[in-house]
Amino acid sequence: MELRQLRTFEAVVAHRTVTDAAVALDLAPSSVSEQIRTLERDLGVALFERGPRGMRLTAAGERLRGWARRLLDQADQARRDVQETRPVLRLGALETIAAVHVPAVLTRLAERRPDLVVEVRSDGARDRLMDAVAAADLDAALLLDIGNDLGGLGFGAPAAPLAFLDLGPVPLVLVAAPDHPLAAAPRLRKEDLYGRRLLVNVPACSFWLAGERLLGDRVERVRAGGVPVMRAWAERGLGIALLPWFAVADRVAAGVLARLAFDVPGLNLRLVWRGRADREALPGLREMLYASAASEAAGLPSPADEEVASR
Repeated sequence: MELRQLRTFEAVVAHRTVTDAAVALDLAPSSVSEQIRTLERDLGVALFERGPRGMRLTAAGERLRGWARRLLDQADQARRDVQETRPVLRLGALETIAAVHVPAVLTRLAERRPDLVVEVRSDGARDRLMDAVAAADLDAALLLDIGNDLGGLGFGAPAAPLAFLDLGPVPLVLVAAPDHPLAAAPRLRKEDLYGRRLLVNVPACSFWLAGERLLGDRVERVRAGGVPVMRAWAERGLGIALLPWFAVADRVAAGVLARLAFDVPGLNLRLVWRGRADREALPGLREMLYASAASEAAGLPSPADEEVASR
């Protein structure tokens, strides 16, 4: 067995067809087929069942799957030890996520992979992050989205194939100054918000897009700035703001902001990476998935959690 054959084997397992595996590996399909045939010949067993719907592992192939990953991991460790280099994972994140979520991810990731160097690039523009992932300038990026497809929140995705995984919910709330006319209402309808002043950032902002989905054009939009500015303006009675709960929970608890009694659909914290790159092959990406999910599960409570805790 050769390491290149095992990498090709993993690619076929991941992509199910020789053609897709060849695209991911930047090889000719004939080269992928030949490597798999050679590997099967050397082992003396069939590793795949070939069918019209793609390649399916045989029982022998399933047994090799675990061995292939362990052998490739050991080869990578040996290479790093000899070269005295540390693997690098380049992670992008929206500024709001970088400030609140990424520190916990880095802490948990350091526990799982102390050898891994993580370079974090924060940006206020989602498009720049996705373009960087598509161009392989970043290995992955954390952003906010919703739905079953990338861009379900209302933004466009690059033409390059991008894969994603939702790590957890990000609750949103409407907030205003405690003396705002809507703050004392026991329950608000959408119509109660029409004509009100909604503090926003820029049209590409995740919370602007969430507000578009929620209220359409029936509210007056007032350009304020990023999350800290929207929060500060709301505290001073300049309008209502649609913000993530983690950004306002302490201000609501302190009584300088009031959470309006209006149910708001939340967003998803989404990890995006280049679709043609097997996430198992990117240094530390698998561990970062675990670290991100774990830190999200252990993160700030949702508004509903705090309501229950206060009873």
